[in-house]
Amino acid sequence: MSADAEPIEPLPTEPPSTESGRADAERTEPVDALPASAGIVLEHDFASRLPELALPWRAFRPEEPRTLAWNDALAAELGIDADRLPEPLRARFLLGNALPQGSAPVAQAYAGHQFGGYSPRLGDGRALLLGELRDPSGRLRDLHLKGSGRTPFARADGFAALAPMLREYLMGEAMAALGVPTTRALGVVATGRRVPRDGELRDSAVLARVASSHLRVGSFQFARGLGDAEVLVRLADYAVERHAPELAGAPDRYAGLLDAVVRAQAGLVAQWVLLGFVHGVMNTDNMTISGETIDYGPCAFIDAFDPAASFSSIDHQGRYAYGNQPSIALWNLTRFAETLLPLLAPDVETAKSTAVASLDRFGGLYNDAWMAGMRDKLGLAHAAGRAAVDDGALAELTADMLTDLQRHRIDYTSFFRALGRAAAGDPTALDGVLPREGGGSGAGDRGSGGWVQRWLGAGPDAGEMDRANPLYIPRNHLVEEALAAAERGDFGPFSRLLDVLARPFEEQSGNERYERPAPEGGPAHVTFCGT
Repeated sequence: MSADAEPIEPLPTEPPSTESGRADAERTEPVDALPASAGIVLEHDFASRLPELALPWRAFRPEEPRTLAWNDALAAELGIDADRLPEPLRARFLLGNALPQGSAPVAQAYAGHQFGGYSPRLGDGRALLLGELRDPSGRLRDLHLKGSGRTPFARADGFAALAPMLREYLMGEAMAALGVPTTRALGVVATGRRVPRDGELRDSAVLARVASSHLRVGSFQFARGLGDAEVLVRLADYAVERHAPELAGAPDRYAGLLDAVVRAQAGLVAQWVLLGFVHGVMNTDNMTISGETIDYGPCAFIDAFDPAASFSSIDHQGRYAYGNQPSIALWNLTRFAETLLPLLAPDVETAKSTAVASLDRFGGLYNDAWMAGMRDKLGLAHAAGRAAVDDGALAELTADMLTDLQRHRIDYTSFFRALGRAAAGDPTALDGVLPREGGGSGAGDRGSGGWVQRWLGAGPDAGEMDRANPLYIPRNHLVEEALAAAERGDFGPFSRLLDVLARPFEEQSGNERYERPAPEGGPAHVTFCGT
């Protein structure tokens, strides 16, 4: 574990000139005052307290924007009255073109390990933190844009194509409905501008994202790289206040913060794996301190169970494959621990020992969360025969089960719903899902190693299984179908898919096609980062 970090230059006081000679163009875009009648206040806590990590900036202003998606449920949760934001004011608010008096939008600075290679300065190249909303419970929530134009951190044109922004909206809502901690989108706005992507011109859009915060492991890497201990202290204290307020003022609060982030990420990644979700780009700048899922770029859900499943077009070595996610999470957390070493103890070796002790807890926390989740998925958390399925027996049973899933390339999501029907007494539930062993005729004759018989003998709770195993997930082929239709101007498939995914555990008559995996023989699913 390194005690040092690569030095980083302070943020620029002036932006670079563009090829057209327009220096500071986005910084001088006009911003309208959002009427007080809208009832929205944007605080600027991050920008004020951490100016070393915040570059004041403004979003670009398209001529004829149009709101394509508005999240009524999230707006209500934030205390936003949609009736007070009629068009076109709503679109301008979501673009950062109309903001409450006193707002201070900034591009955030952060560093990050991307596919294992360290970049000392990344930052919001096409994004802005508009500020913080205080919800009715008093909790601060970040309002953040993607696709809002170039900043001095930009490595591309600063815009976002429509489809990736709709994907992020859809995936965030799906994950929230599945009970996974996640960022969510308040809205998506079409800009009327076209951007070059994959050799074609595509419609662009801006996504307004809400998060508990946008503090990342990369935020701490940037702060550590500045070489200013006082900045690192302020950032860590800010993170404690936002995400572990019970630690505020405690002498060991920085060790407590590390423990809290390790615990949050262990639980989050366990949920990903239990659901068959592949994030696709687990760089350190995409790991939040809050433990929320962030950045739905090259993400996907597995169909056939395969630990090596990888869908990102740029993940050539499978670094962020489905089965690698727990180990990558620990690798990222180790990078986080490195940034905190100066705060953990005056003595480097003592600080390292504290960090290692915290990191060593990750494996147990992840395993506990995964085992508890698998008990729920198998209906064994409160099963009548649970005494016969201790952790050791459960580990053996699930190992045999997952071996069968991989060997027979069984659809992961459909499989658990079929098991639920078998637990309810349907002898045909596993027909066409799991091959028979030894020519038997009952449900218990399926599965190598006799795991099905052992599972049924434990008295699984079918109702518990249906509450833990979704019937509907964002099937990759359905997501692509909906996004392709939206690009053609037809938002019907997107809206229907969004509605189905809002109730993932309930059977929905007439929506059977949303249950099924992609037809066999189709092309392999590939996702792209969208820049």
